[in-house]
Amino acid sequence: MWIRRAFFSWLFPAALVLPLWLFIGWGVFQAGGWAFLWVLFVALPSVLVGEVALAFLVRARPTVREERAVSWRDVLGFTVWHGLTIALGFFPKDAFGWVLTGTIVAFLGLFWSTLWQLWKDVAERGRTAFVIDPDTVRATVYGDQSEPVRERASRNGDVIVITETGNSREGRSER
Repeated sequence: MWIRRAFFSWLFPAALVLPLWLFIGWGVFQAGGWAFLWVLFVALPSVLVGEVALAFLVRARPTVREERAVSWRDVLGFTVWHGLTIALGFFPKDAFGWVLTGTIVAFLGLFWSTLWQLWKDVAERGRTAFVIDPDTVRATVYGDQSEPVRERASRNGDVIVITETGNSREGRSER
């Protein structure tokens, strides 16, 4: 659990540290003038914006906010992406294109994985039922999906079901 929490805390600092490493790596490993332009105008902004976007997507998930820890899938994805970004900062002469391609593919995979996890988490939270007990004016939320919500709610009290009937165009004037 401490690893997942460490990654949770690392998300926003990584948005500054990783681009800074690319800039420092350019200077230390004497990558050249064209590499400087690439670092300055492409790598720094894309890593910064990409990391901030991923951090917001990860922190938008209700389970991440509750646990204050990322998922194991996030740990794996961020480890691969950050590792490749760090390797890119060494500016390897023979394998630069391969490392750059791997870094871009890792980012895209992590981005879609994060979106999928957010969609799944929000969809599970959206399948809750609110049951209002009129005697005590108390609402109970049923969110466990082990059985259908309506059956579970009906066993625990009165169920108020609101359905829409009639034509959807009823009462509207057509122009």
